[in-house]
Amino acid sequence: MFPYGEPIVVTTRTRTGYDTDGNPVYEDTTATVAGAFDPAIGFEQTNGQDRVQVQPTAYLPYGTTVDALSKLTIRGADYEVDGDPNPWRSPFTGWTPGVQVPLKRVTG
Repeated sequence: MFPYGEPIVVTTRTRTGYDTDGNPVYEDTTATVAGAFDPAIGFEQTNGQDRVQVQPTAYLPYGTTVDALSKLTIRGADYEVDGDPNPWRSPFTGWTPGVQVPLKRVTG
């Protein structure tokens, strides 16, 4: 789908059951896909805080499994999914260019 895309590691969490205390237990699976990355511009929070937040966007091949619990690793950095992934599909031609994934990363 993205012939010149860069490698993006998608880590998907699946609930496999519950532990003895009733807490959910998850299993992680990873897949590497060729996608595109819009790194966005970070902003720094002030008022005595030393934090930087960025909200980039990833574009993945159509049909890539990604949800709110997923994590994407791009260019060596980990990003959380921040909202619902948006699979694009043309109602006129059926063309499926990919899935737009809003991301967030907070450091500091």
